[in-house]
Amino acid sequence: MTNTLDKTISNDSQIIVHITMKLSDGSAADSTKVNNKPAKIIMGDASISPAFEAQLLGLRAGESKEFSLCAQDAFGESNPDNIHYMDIDKFNSDVPAKVGNIITFTQPGNIELPGVIRDVSGTSVTIDFNHPLAGQEVTFVIDVVEIK
Repeated sequence: MTNTLDKTISNDSQIIVHITMKLSDGSAADSTKVNNKPAKIIMGDASISPAFEAQLLGLRAGESKEFSLCAQDAFGESNPDNIHYMDIDKFNSDVPAKVGNIITFTQPGNIELPGVIRDVSGTSVTIDFNHPLAGQEVTFVIDVVEIK
């Protein structure tokens, strides 16, 4: 019988972790600890970058690790193809065209795609569908809760 405390994260582990993300200026961007809802990660399923996975290998339950990843290995570079322009008449008082507002579009298959309004110029509204942290170096603090 294997002692679960001796178990380390490997390429086929399923893990439960708390993730805190900080920007290069040290400000907190997000944390699963805010709502005490840790994240489940299945190693090797391509949901996180290989560079992120490499940082987790060998960690044990109860351990923490802090590391930084460049934009490409964190949330990717900002993709100009993910910036779209809409006519201002598509907006109303319920969904105002205001810089900084996040709007969600429902795509086929009921997939929700959030976008941030980046600019309003005349009748054109610029919406950025890139991840809000795309193009930025991100520091992650990982607290391993459980390894399955």
